[in-house]
Parts: sequence; C-alpha cells; structure tokens
Amino acid sequence: MVKEFRFRGYTLEQLKKMSLEEFSKLLTSRERRHLKRGLTEQEKKLLENIKKNPEKFHKTHVRNMIILPQMIGAKIGVYCGGAKAEEGQQAKESEKWVPITITPEMLGHRLGEFSITTKYVKHSAPGLGATRGSKFYASKT
Repeated sequence: MVKEFRFRGYTLEQLKKMSLEEFSKLLTSRERRHLKRGLTEQEKKLLENIKKNPEKFHKTHVRNMIILPQMIGAKIGVYCGGAKAEEGQQAKESEKWVPITITPEMLGHRLGEFSITTKYVKHSAPGLGATRGSKFYASKT
C-alpha cells in the first residue's frame, strides 16, 4: 500500500485549497516572512504561467521563489549561471537551466536549492613551482 503524502499533517488536496496566508503558517519563519511581504512581480508572473500551462517547461531566474502547493507537478528550468561548463569554455544554452519537476516533498523549499551554481573542483597534480620539490620535475615530458 502506498503511503499518502502529508505536509505538517495536511494532505495535498487540503494544501492546494489553502490560501497563501494559511500555507505560510505551516512554513519556517524565514519562508513565512518572505511570503508575508508578498510575492515579487517575477514570482507572480511565474505562478501565473504555471497556472495557465502546467505541462509546459518554464525557464526562470527566480531562484529564491518558495515552492507552493500550486506548483506541484510543474516542470521548471532554474537558472544556474552556466556553472556546469568546463573551465575556459562557454556554457551551452541548455546547460544554464537545471530541469526540475516539482514534487510534494519540495514544498516550503526554494527553487535555488535544487539548482547548484558552483562547479565541483577537481584537483590534479601540483603545478610547477607549487612546492620546493616540484622544481626538479621536468617541465617538458
């Protein structure tokens, strides 16, 4: 038997029927304060686009948007700044947006939490002049 999803004791249907103020009472203080101040114009525009066409892939730069119950099931591309590009190369247009499908477990988090902006650093052997002993390595191999 599949376990039914609940967020702070409420089912998904109950959460979708709640107003923004009622839902904000279930969140942590930082998210509650963000919603209390109201949504920005960009956040409102993104919500409207998701409501109009929930099946479409929506690209956005609004990384600090809090995931609301109305957004569940939407496919969103969150901007990551092209961090996935190799050093010294330009990022492809498709690499700048990380595709995310909103699930119920993401409620109350921000979109930017699911789109990492920094590239993982891989270190190799030390370069010339890095240590006293490395100056004796042949520079041309």
